Amino acid sequence: MLHAPTPGDAPVAPHRPGPLAGLGVLITRPALKAASFAQKIDALGGTPVIFPAIVILPPADAASLDRAHGALPTYDAAIFVSANAVLYGMPDASRWPSGLRAFAPGPGTAEMLIAAGIAGVRIPETTFDSDGLLALPELADVRGKRIVILRGDGGREQLGDALSARGATVDYVTCYRRAKPESGMTGLAETFDEGRIGAITITSSEGLANLWSGAPEALRAAWSTRPTFVPHPRIAAHARDLGLRVVETAGGDAGLIAGLLEWASAQSFERK
Repeated sequence: MLHAPTPGDAPVAPHRPGPLAGLGVLITRPALKAASFAQKIDALGGTPVIFPAIVILPPADAASLDRAHGALPTYDAAIFVSANAVLYGMPDASRWPSGLRAFAPGPGTAEMLIAAGIAGVRIPETTFDSDGLLALPELADVRGKRIVILRGDGGREQLGDALSARGATVDYVTCYRRAKPESGMTGLAETFDEGRIGAITITSSEGLANLWSGAPEALRAAWSTRPTFVPHPRIAAHARDLGLRVVETAGGDAGLIAGLLEWASAQSFERK
């Protein structure tokens, strides 16, 4: 497994058998989720190259989070918008009220909640995002309910606005903050130049913006010649606006993996 900011720290992994053999895949998600996805790429014969486009940090002031933990018994539902919200926003399971229902936008976040000791976590049955959560029957009629949304700083308001319009009282709690990577672009550019990256995965518009804004012109040019795999139409639209070669996939790790496999298979066929 390679980390792009310091490419000299590890040799290029030898090509191993598998449908992604010989393909270097840039993984740009935050470090918490990068490792598990990298393992899946490695298991398929690919070479994962990790460069988090968003750095996740604790909140600058944890007072509001502490107050929210104390007020958990007053809520009917708690929504953790991401795995990082669980990592930084989940109290000790002993403080979790038995009647408080937990919601997550996808299986990865749900798995972290379950591992933390929370049972009965609900996830969407349609798409793994805010729209999917809003389609759940438990969140259809929330008149008079109190809902807390644990998220990062500057998160989108769509979910809370929709729940408020349905009659709920919604409180946002910031439990982590995002930052741009402060270094590493030179190392990433060298990794591209050496031909070690054949595909890029982007899982958020913010991460895409962070990388593109910090990338020198040569890196942008190299990036634009390779496919960029994204799991959501909103990210796809942003990437197309930048002139990137976009491959839009289904949501979650499974969708990204399926897209990479389909693309790699087509490339192999074309080379024959």
